[in-house]
Amino acid sequence: MGSMSYSVNEVMQYVAEEDVKFIRLAFCDVFGRQKNLSVMPEELARAFEYGIPFDASAIEGFGDESSSDLFLRPDPATLAVLPWRPDHGRVVRMYCDILTPGGEAFACDTRRILREAVRRAAEEGVSFRFGPEMEFYLFKTGETGERTSVPFDEAGYMDIAPDDRGENVRREICLTLEKMGIAPEASHHEMGPGQNEIDFRASDPLSAADDAMTFRTVVRTVAAQNGVWADFSPKPIEDRPGSGFHINLSAARRDEDLLPCVIAGLLEHVRELTVFLNPSEASYARFGRDKAPRWLTWSRENRSQLIRVPAARQAEYRRAELRSPDPTANPYLAFAVLIEAALDGIRRGLTPPQETNFNLYTASRETLARFDPLPESYGEAARLMKQSGFVGEILPPELIALYGRVGEWEF
Repeated sequence: MGSMSYSVNEVMQYVAEEDVKFIRLAFCDVFGRQKNLSVMPEELARAFEYGIPFDASAIEGFGDESSSDLFLRPDPATLAVLPWRPDHGRVVRMYCDILTPGGEAFACDTRRILREAVRRAAEEGVSFRFGPEMEFYLFKTGETGERTSVPFDEAGYMDIAPDDRGENVRREICLTLEKMGIAPEASHHEMGPGQNEIDFRASDPLSAADDAMTFRTVVRTVAAQNGVWADFSPKPIEDRPGSGFHINLSAARRDEDLLPCVIAGLLEHVRELTVFLNPSEASYARFGRDKAPRWLTWSRENRSQLIRVPAARQAEYRRAELRSPDPTANPYLAFAVLIEAALDGIRRGLTPPQETNFNLYTASRETLARFDPLPESYGEAARLMKQSGFVGEILPPELIALYGRVGEWEF
């Protein structure tokens, strides 16, 4: 099954004919942590029509006991078989929309927030494409399966086996993703010991965010099957590189060159949006070291910048790569706020500041004083977000309140 878009009838038929025993209805909380509820095939028709109720009071940010029931309605287009489950009595997964008991959209459903952002862009004739790159570490597990902080290998950037012991695990991850209809573009060992990166081809924002969620599940599952564990935290080893969630994005409207406006919009709003891109205290320990950005700058080549414009021969491959987000971010929310920032740049015809073509890690203090920095802590990022009129316009107040509760949420 490739990543085609399925209709309700096709999903019903597939489940009936292919010995599917369990259907996982997947969704995530406002912080991007995936949850799922399994139903049997006989529940599927009801799920598509009305949604399946679940107790939302137990899920962070989803309400209290007084409004505890919400409904999951699966999106048939996202059907995928879980290849690590047996062929007999198959398990399939669909991502869901979250509804209130009255059938309205639930305000803190971040997948819906992204869909709305895409729709607003489309109304202005703008279409976006996203290509996520997510880094992670592989650590050994102990004799009884407990997590250790011992890296799975000591290899370096783009090393090969046998030094890079993660190679077989990465290959298995890529093959599993392909079976689920996701096309990984490249995979390699990263700078840190046991650190890996897998990049995706660009696709529409909703598919790219769904794929990023699937990716985290696949990596954790395949790692566990290989007796190791996958860590997506931003700074797992203090003196080694942190893990980034680099987001490549491009915007198109007829034959206009929108990239300068996109870059300008991102730079204009990134400080007040950082709490959504870097939602844990550890996120801020990563900034400013080992290829992780710290200053609000952009450049065509240099990897020390916040926004890099990778070299591309063909116009359709021209994109901006935002290097500050990390893998604790909720992909739906991250992509939604970046679309809104880019759209603002396009609407207002903003132009980016001058390009910085030098290495910011080795630059003098006087040079760096010319640039604004990213927030230095979760608390500062949350404050900037709460004071932002822009954020108030693009996100529901319930969600702003949840991300603004400094220090209460830790990963």
